Amino acid sequence: MTSSDRLRAFRELSPLLRSLAYRMLGSASDADDMVQEAFVRWEGASEEEIRSPKAFLTTIITRLCIDTRRSARSRHEKYAGTWLPEPASEAQSASPDASTAFAESLSVAFLMLLESLSPVERAVYLLHAAFDLEYAEIAPIVGKSEDNCRQIGRRATATLAARKPRFVASRDERQRLATAFAAATRAGSVHQLASLFARDIELWSDGGPAARARFGTTRVASKPIAGKRAVLRFISVVFAGAPAGFELRISDINGEPGVVGMIDGRVASAVTFGVDDGLIRKIYIVADLEKLARLSPPS
Repeated sequence: MTSSDRLRAFRELSPLLRSLAYRMLGSASDADDMVQEAFVRWEGASEEEIRSPKAFLTTIITRLCIDTRRSARSRHEKYAGTWLPEPASEAQSASPDASTAFAESLSVAFLMLLESLSPVERAVYLLHAAFDLEYAEIAPIVGKSEDNCRQIGRRATATLAARKPRFVASRDERQRLATAFAAATRAGSVHQLASLFARDIELWSDGGPAARARFGTTRVASKPIAGKRAVLRFISVVFAGAPAGFELRISDINGEPGVVGMIDGRVASAVTFGVDDGLIRKIYIVADLEKLARLSPPS
């Protein structure tokens, strides 16, 4: 394989590698770092090592992400406040026959569910459920036997199933709830908001590692807020103190309808939702400007 052939092969596989790395890490910037490191190793690999470019690069990116997740766990534990995934403007490109699990695995709500898995469990689950690899293909990637990978996959699936919503919300339902949330918030209507929320709703907000970012003019919550009354109080205070020029717009975030907060044409916050049985059960607010840097302003 010539150097130009190698470069072309890597470019063709880069979207797949970035897509997997983002789902493993929940960070577009970290995913890009993994892709760059994979390229360095690709360039230095011998012809004997590369029997299949896709298998070789999938193995490299997965192992890099597993190692990174192990160190990320300790970083998240020391994070000042709540850590949330870095929001993405668009869903990574998928083939027409991509599985439902592939699209679902991009949402912020599902990325948060994946946080309950160990790095290897997360890798095995994603490779099998979202990227359609057989356990025989996954085994050499993660350095486990096929039977062991099958057991890991079952365990991960059971863990996620216990935490997933009972009902799968359609895109129309998510669009309706995001639009209603934005309208009720603009109007300052606690009654309208309350009608959208489940009784056991939870709100998570991420203002960055130093917890200095602000959503509106109110500092983001340092830990999750639980219960309809507490969440309504928090949202009411936040938006009552929003600065002049602050506006809310509906926009796709991680492939699903969400709400983007804008100040002077710049993205100041991103709000996504966990939906179950026609109600908002979880709210995720990212107000860390570094995490929002790659989020395109809605047109």
